[in-house]
Amino acid sequence: MNSEELAAKIRLDAVIMTNRGNSSHVASVLSIADILGVLYSGALRVDSKNPTWAERDRFILSKGHAGAGVYAALAETGFFSTEKLLTHYQDGSSLSGHVSHKGNPGVEFSTGSLGHGLSVAAGMALSLKRRSSPSRVFCLLSDGECDEGSVWEAAMFAAHHEISNLVAIIDYNKIQSLDTISSTLALEPFRDKWEAFGWVVTEVDGHNHDEIRLALDEVSNKKNSPLLVMAHTTKGKGVSFMEDTVLWHYRSPQNEEFTSAISELSGGQ
Repeated sequence: MNSEELAAKIRLDAVIMTNRGNSSHVASVLSIADILGVLYSGALRVDSKNPTWAERDRFILSKGHAGAGVYAALAETGFFSTEKLLTHYQDGSSLSGHVSHKGNPGVEFSTGSLGHGLSVAAGMALSLKRRSSPSRVFCLLSDGECDEGSVWEAAMFAAHHEISNLVAIIDYNKIQSLDTISSTLALEPFRDKWEAFGWVVTEVDGHNHDEIRLALDEVSNKKNSPLLVMAHTTKGKGVSFMEDTVLWHYRSPQNEEFTSAISELSGGQ
């Protein structure tokens, strides 16, 4: 399926999963669905029939609380059955709220403690580069976790070691847990900071698949620097009453809200 179709399935799956499990972070998934759609429809070199293929690209979801989106992407592309998604956040399920690799083929690393993903991704990428592997490492971060000093330590490390097979993508929806980014801890001038740390930076509309795809292609064209894709997104994208609001960071869609969300994502059918 193409990236737009995959993103649409991810959104529907995420709303259903968070409804059934009464879990949080549905808006965080909706904001990255288009990025995941592009990644898992061809930008990532992965094989659902051989998840541990040595030359695969690696993907790390640093914003692990949006794990439902990665589970949906993996299921919809054949890593495991879509029926398993209905167990999300249920007792005994391997599909925990924060993304987990245990029992879930295609998940490279369990995350959830914000600020750690880029460090892991940088270490993976450096190891692969030193082995002359063709594999690349992609790491998707939230904007709010860039409050963490560990992100900037990893950024310095990656630039210093010229880890050119590393791509960081930031879901820049400008809202974090309880408030806006600007009110919590301002990040701007955000692009300037990454460039000052030695990264090649490109900015995209995080819901425009062509722009995302083109930006990710740059990892093959640059020379000695890691790449940062700053994706401007809307939290809760695709469900009108969830868009650009703090409320749906932790809220679960139930009853009439669930019905309305499914209707919108299904085109009103």
